[in-house]
Amino acid sequence: MDEKFDTADKKVLVDIVKLAQKRGLKGEFGEWKEFLNSHDKKFGAGVSDPSKRSHEILAAFLKTFSNEDDLKFFDNILRHHSNQYLLDQLKDNSHDSPYQSLVQLTLQHPLYPLDYSFPSIDEGWIILNLRKKKIMKSTEMFAVDCEMVLCEDGTEALVKVCVVDHNLEVKLNELVKPEKEIVDYRTEITGVSSQDLVAVTCSLSDIQKSMKKLLANGAILVGHSLHNDLRVLKVYHVRVVDTAYIFQSSDGSLHRRPSLNNLCKTVLGYEVRKDGAPHNCLDDARAAMELFLARIKHGVDKDFPVQLQEPVSESEMAKLLLHKIPTTVNSETLDKVLPGDYTIEVKPSKKAGQGNKYSAFAIFKNPLEAHDAYESIQGTELKDSNGIPQKLVKFQLDTGMTASIFVRKMMTREPRDSVALKRGLQTDDEVHVSKKSKCDNDAQLKEIEALNERLKESESEIESLREQLKQKDLDIGSLRVELSKKDYEINMLNKMVASIKKRARK
Repeated sequence: MDEKFDTADKKVLVDIVKLAQKRGLKGEFGEWKEFLNSHDKKFGAGVSDPSKRSHEILAAFLKTFSNEDDLKFFDNILRHHSNQYLLDQLKDNSHDSPYQSLVQLTLQHPLYPLDYSFPSIDEGWIILNLRKKKIMKSTEMFAVDCEMVLCEDGTEALVKVCVVDHNLEVKLNELVKPEKEIVDYRTEITGVSSQDLVAVTCSLSDIQKSMKKLLANGAILVGHSLHNDLRVLKVYHVRVVDTAYIFQSSDGSLHRRPSLNNLCKTVLGYEVRKDGAPHNCLDDARAAMELFLARIKHGVDKDFPVQLQEPVSESEMAKLLLHKIPTTVNSETLDKVLPGDYTIEVKPSKKAGQGNKYSAFAIFKNPLEAHDAYESIQGTELKDSNGIPQKLVKFQLDTGMTASIFVRKMMTREPRDSVALKRGLQTDDEVHVSKKSKCDNDAQLKEIEALNERLKESESEIESLREQLKQKDLDIGSLRVELSKKDYEINMLNKMVASIKKRARK
C-alpha cells in the first residue's frame, strides 16, 4: 500500500484523507489533526485542510495505518479513482463496436455526472478492476433490475435482483435478506412481502459475488436508470448502458428520463406492466435488454427520437408536487404555505440517501382547485429542467429561520413540432447531414438552459442557507455574551473566595 500512496495523485490522497476524517479513522498517531500536531511542529493542526497539505504529508499520514479493514477501504478508493481514469479514456476515444458506442452515449449524457457520482464508495462496496483491453473487446452483456425496501434508518436495501443475458436467459433471480430492520416492504411496488423473506438466506454479499463473477471480464451492464440499481447493489462498474439515456426525446429535451413502461410502449410496442400493478423484476431486466438490442438493431449512428411524453390523468392534474422540502418542515408548516383545501401525501423515495430533503404531493379535489392554488402562491416563477412551470416559495419558520420549497404543476410540455418526429425517423443521408448542425446547436442551447435553471435553484438554496447561517451566527453571538458574563461572575467569585481566605489566615 505504501507504494500506491507514493504514486497516487495528490487529489486522490486528499479524497482518502477527507473520507478518513469523516469516518474518524485513526492511524498510529491518531486522527488526521492529531497526526499533524505530532508530525508538523511548525504548523501543527493549524492548517488542517488536506487540500492545502503536501503530497508527502498526506502519504505519510496514510502510511501510519495498519488495520486491515482501513487499508481495504483505502484500496477501494484507489481502485475507484483508477476506474474513473479509465472512464475518462472511454469518453475520449471512439471505437468500432456498436456496443461500446452505446456505453459512450451513456457516459457522455449530461445527466451521467449527476446520477453516477455516488456520494461515497464506502464500506460494503465492491469496485470492479477492469483492464483496458478487456473493456474495449468484451461483447458480453447483461441486464439487471432490482427492487428495494425501506429500512428503519431511512436507507434503502436490496430485496430482489434479476439478471438476464443478451438471449434473455436468466442468470440471476434471487430474493435477498436485508441486514437492517425493514419498516416498509413497498409491496404495492416491489411485489415482495415479509412472508416472502421468511426462508431466505441470500445476502447482499452473496449477490455481489455473483455480480463480480458475471462482470469480471469487462461485460457491459445494462439497466433502466441503472444508477439506482448500482447504488443498492453497492457495485461500482465503469462499462454501463442506461436505457433512460440512449433514446432521444422528440421534443429535443436532453434532461428527460422516460419511464421504462412508456419507453417499451413506444419502442417495443408493448407494456411492461399495467397501471398500478407491482413491478416484476425479471420482466424489467428483460425489457431493458430488449431496448438495448433494439437500439443496436436500429443503428447506433442514426438518430432514434421517440415520443416520450406520457399522458397525465385528471387525478394527477389535481395534484401539486412539492419538492426539495427541508426535513425540518412538517406537513403543518406546509399547510400555512400552500392555500386551499387539500391533503398532503409524502412521496416515497426512489433513491437511497436522499439527505435532508424530501418531496410530497398536495392532493386537491379536482384540477381546477390545484390550478387556482398554484396561481395564488406567492413565489418566484421558474421552470424545471423539463420545462414544467414551478415556483420557488420562501417562508419563515417558527424558529425565525428562512426556508424554501419548490411547488410544481403536474403537467408535461407539449412537443415542439410534430413534424420533427417524422423527420427524425428518416435515415436518408442528405436529411441527416442537413440537420446535424441545427441539432447540435439546439442540444447545446437546451443543455445551457437546463444548467442555468439548476444554477438558479442552487443560488436560491444558497440564499436560504445563508439566512439560516446568519440566524445561527446571532445565536452563537448571544451564547458568547452569556459565556463572557459567566466567566466574569466566576472570576469575581474566585476573587471573593481568595479575599475571604486571606482574612481568615490573619
